[in-house]
Amino acid sequence: MARNKEAVVLLLDVGPSMHSVLPEVERVCSMLVQKKLIFGKSDEVGFVLFGTDDTYNELQKEVGGYEHIVVLRNIGVVDGNAVGFLQNLPRGNFPGDFIDAIVVGIDLLIKKFGPTNKGKQRICLITDAKYPIKEPYEGTKEDQVNTISQMMQTHGIRLDCIVIREKLPGADLRVMEENDSLLDQFSRKAIAKIVHVDSPTSLLGALKTRNISPVTVFRGDLELSSTMKIKVWVYKKTSEEKFPTLKKYSGKAHSSDKFATYEVKVDYEYKSMEDPDKVVPPEQRIRGYRYGPQVVPISSAEWEAVKFKPEKGVKLLGFTDASNILRHYYMKDVYIFIPEPGNQKAIVAVSAIARAMKDMNKSAILRCVWRQGQGNVVIGVLRPNISSVDNIPDSFYFNVLPFVEDVREFQFPSFRSFPSSWQPNEQQQEAADNLVKMLDLTPSEGEEVLQPDYTPNPVLERFYHFLDLKSKQPDADVPPLDRNLRGITEPDPAVFSCHKSVIDNFHKNFELKEKPKKKKSSKRAWRGKPSASSEEEGVDGEASGFQSSNLMKDSSNINVEKIGNLNPVQDFEAMMARRDSSKWVSKAIKEMQNHVSDLLENSYEGDAYSKAIECLLALRKGCILEQEPKEFNRFLLGLYEKWKDTDLANFFELLSSKNITLISQKEAPDSNVTEEDAKNFPVKAELKSQ
Repeated sequence: MARNKEAVVLLLDVGPSMHSVLPEVERVCSMLVQKKLIFGKSDEVGFVLFGTDDTYNELQKEVGGYEHIVVLRNIGVVDGNAVGFLQNLPRGNFPGDFIDAIVVGIDLLIKKFGPTNKGKQRICLITDAKYPIKEPYEGTKEDQVNTISQMMQTHGIRLDCIVIREKLPGADLRVMEENDSLLDQFSRKAIAKIVHVDSPTSLLGALKTRNISPVTVFRGDLELSSTMKIKVWVYKKTSEEKFPTLKKYSGKAHSSDKFATYEVKVDYEYKSMEDPDKVVPPEQRIRGYRYGPQVVPISSAEWEAVKFKPEKGVKLLGFTDASNILRHYYMKDVYIFIPEPGNQKAIVAVSAIARAMKDMNKSAILRCVWRQGQGNVVIGVLRPNISSVDNIPDSFYFNVLPFVEDVREFQFPSFRSFPSSWQPNEQQQEAADNLVKMLDLTPSEGEEVLQPDYTPNPVLERFYHFLDLKSKQPDADVPPLDRNLRGITEPDPAVFSCHKSVIDNFHKNFELKEKPKKKKSSKRAWRGKPSASSEEEGVDGEASGFQSSNLMKDSSNINVEKIGNLNPVQDFEAMMARRDSSKWVSKAIKEMQNHVSDLLENSYEGDAYSKAIECLLALRKGCILEQEPKEFNRFLLGLYEKWKDTDLANFFELLSSKNITLISQKEAPDSNVTEEDAKNFPVKAELKSQ
């Protein structure tokens, strides 16, 4: 068989207690087949139903027993017809015996593959396990499970069991506990995984529909020092599943041509700008890098020489307190470091270090180069993962850490810098607390909702379903989003209906309203326009206003890089709002200070006072929000010292009348000016002494 080829037998309980969830079972099993058509074209699947009215299996014919079990499809290579077997499954009227069903599934695999294909055979059991298991002819049920488990280990057969436990009345708890105990025995004696789900959404993610073989990223030494090394293997623990790449295929190939590949071959030609008819051969082409207005050519030899070529290896740089590594520093995928399999010394060494790090609350910082010739060095954090299972050794989790160029410094103001009127009162805080509790995805009476291990990607699932639909109906429209997938992307309506009072209380306390958009006036932009006749002004004025409005609308999305004379306040606010670099805040403050100084220097008989005050108010507000109170206070004191003995002294009287003061500690915690000093020093105090 191929390296990743897998044989799967689906054992589906169709007994009376499963009738309500069978539509979801049909859907999740269909998704398994659909994905195998995409990722595992050589995989083989078989379907077995138990709890049916009929009986059809070879074991019943050969040895008797095994009643109410039907082999719906023998093990065979997956194809488009396989999905059809899973549509409208029969509803049985007899209790299902999952032990007999497992034996029938094992029999199918053994007869198909014999001693070959070990480790690539899997049984997927979906049941609610609510009916009692028949007593065996010899021994106990536990003995029977031990015998079956030994047979599974011998032939390398894995068991994945999904137990559906919706809250249904009338269930026999004693029988369910006994069945759960038998299934747990499988997980201890054989290669088995038991998963309990209580919702259709969890069922979608519980059945692993794609078989991904583990591939090591690194095998080698974890170097603690030049004389101390531990053999480790590194795997990816999580990796983002990308959206399938849609390739180009030709629609001109005839449908009756069995050998048509529909492949489209794309060729590129590079032509000279001076002579468009001349093709530039590869040896005459060179890559370049734009540097200002020019393009700097860099040859392939120079590019290879400038590349950083570190040596392969994983080295320990040191340890640090776990609290120093913040969660938002984690980048990219998560890796797992395990000791080299079968290496007892490595297992003991990894376990000792992991447990010491756990006890001391430490994390390790590593320098990693996974392969020879890798063009970059990875710096990351290693965290201990202490195993809770006896036969699984301790390990480490590894996360990539950012370099300084990777960190985005966004300066957001603290809530403490806002006035007290902006802070929530007790009633508002209580309403917000109740809203958070209402939407808690971890209810105390049940398991967490939307667990990553059991929550499928709704975008990918919808695409696979639509791909299967288009293969059968080329003209089919895109179907609406499945209700179970909708439950992943949208809030649960039942939760909102049950807690309507909490939402109404939150809405009442905060009075959320939509803020209407204000239209920008263009009068200022055209204040200096020469006058014309009244008739012309009526026409041209409207046209000019329309053009100005459109111009301002078009420029609203452009990043402002300097404060102009036309709309200094708007330019200042736009620069302060930029978050593509930390330099814009300081640059905006500096330019606004210069603009205010220029206004005062060029003022004639106070004609620029109103505009200067408007700019000062914007500067004061911006310095409070961005926690730069010292910049404003230093600037205002400097203005006063410079102009207090000139004809601009009346400007500071105007500031006093409008209560424009220094920024106090109450308004911004970083300020070194008290509230009393802010009001009285130096503006009002010295004006009174004059």
